[in-house]
Amino acid sequence: MTGLHSKLSSFFNNKWFVFVGAMWMQSFAGTGYLFGSISPVIKSSLGYNQRQIATLGVAKDLGGSIGFLSGTLSEILPLWSALLVGSLQNLIGYGWIWLVITGRAVPLPLSMICILIFIGSNGETNFNTVALVSCVQNFPTSRGPVVGILKGFAGLSGAILTQIYTMIHTPDHATLVFMVAVGPTLIIIALMFIVRPIGGKKQLQSSDGPSFVFIYSVCLLLAAYLMVVTLLEDLVDLSHSATILFTLVLLLLLVLPIVIPLLLTFCTDDTSPDQESLLPVSQNEEACASEQSSDQHKVIPSEVEDEILDFSLLQTLKTADFWLLFLSLVLGSGSGLTVIDNLGQISQSLGYEETHVYVSMICIWNFLGRIGGGYISETIISEHSYPRPVALAAAQVLLAIGHLFFAMAWPGTMYIGTLLIGLGYGAHWSIVPATASDLFGLKSFGALYNVLTMASPVGSLIFSGVIVSGIYDYEAEQQHKQHNSQQSLLGRLAYGTSLGVDEASKCEGMHPYIRWEATDQPIAAQLI
Repeated sequence: MTGLHSKLSSFFNNKWFVFVGAMWMQSFAGTGYLFGSISPVIKSSLGYNQRQIATLGVAKDLGGSIGFLSGTLSEILPLWSALLVGSLQNLIGYGWIWLVITGRAVPLPLSMICILIFIGSNGETNFNTVALVSCVQNFPTSRGPVVGILKGFAGLSGAILTQIYTMIHTPDHATLVFMVAVGPTLIIIALMFIVRPIGGKKQLQSSDGPSFVFIYSVCLLLAAYLMVVTLLEDLVDLSHSATILFTLVLLLLLVLPIVIPLLLTFCTDDTSPDQESLLPVSQNEEACASEQSSDQHKVIPSEVEDEILDFSLLQTLKTADFWLLFLSLVLGSGSGLTVIDNLGQISQSLGYEETHVYVSMICIWNFLGRIGGGYISETIISEHSYPRPVALAAAQVLLAIGHLFFAMAWPGTMYIGTLLIGLGYGAHWSIVPATASDLFGLKSFGALYNVLTMASPVGSLIFSGVIVSGIYDYEAEQQHKQHNSQQSLLGRLAYGTSLGVDEASKCEGMHPYIRWEATDQPIAAQLI
């Protein structure tokens, strides 16, 4: 009995168990990526135009990017308290919006809805901070893979929540907002005492390599599975039973990484790691010489990192390199986030009805972009000695091509466009933090990262709140006028008289603003 209790205690304090718990938490924490699915519901329920929806999107981006509160809480309070605060923010923010759009609460002005969505999305910063702080401290020699995987699962959460919503099979689209408010809150509360820094050995161990390979394999399998399921649900009329089965398999894949801490705790010899330090000195010297001979031409990022000068935040803000990196992130993440936030309207204007399918797809590609961007950027440094910004430039090329596809409105645009935008946008958030640490060190990395995340709402404000929404509403108004002019002309041709002013100004609800109506090109063709 004592042995079992010892094993259970060891399992609960295993760093891989904490990492898996953080992966689960991130899998349901990225609620901001569902804005493209819930914005049409808010738009139709509250009668908003596209500029007002864009304003909500900016408020959401600000909430998801301003992490100073979460950073402060994680330093002065236990990490579980930061998770509790974040879960309450999520519940209050999105829950109140659900009450408003379903008529269960009094209507609120746009400014109050912006505040609510800011509060709800700001809860994500607590989840991200706790997950990253805990796991980076538990895996100090594997920061790159850990951060990439956790950020990847945060990007994938939109597709996971959408699949669960599809399984619920309800005609009430407001249910998605309710699920966003309640689902992540319950998950976070269940995991808030698991995800934490732990003591014990934190150096690289022999089991870490195979464990990360297994995690990467699960990530790729999960992304491929979600992509196949999403395409099947879009192209084939699946039964509700099939949807339930697909969702259960998805949840099984999410649970699968728990195998690692189980095997390390219950199926390994506790004394074997300690015996690694008992090798004779001569054997250690031979092993070291062999490793140095084989790796003499390989650049190890962690070793280079130790040799560079650590900048303070103030010193960093005075450098041109930082502002160039910040501007690059404004243009890259800002334009990508504009597409993500307006994906519902873009898909409708291109004639696609199932907007949630493309939200799921862009979340999947975003996930792979974060995983792949971190891996490729490390590879080009360690194996090819290229600077990391080369990978950042490649990611921005993907974004540019994706915007071009949306502008051309070719057949299959939604599939190819979401692929390119998702990969390019996701890669930014694994490459830019690593680039910042390469250039400025780790002395003020936490504060520096929070400053860099501000580039996302700044870019969203410029592209979505000013440029795109203005063009969208202007083109919709022009199409509306042209539609009325054609109706008036048809009236004169058919009856020899002009239509009355009231009849000529009628429109079919909000459809002229969200549908391919009276021009040769859809509205979205003039957006990006």
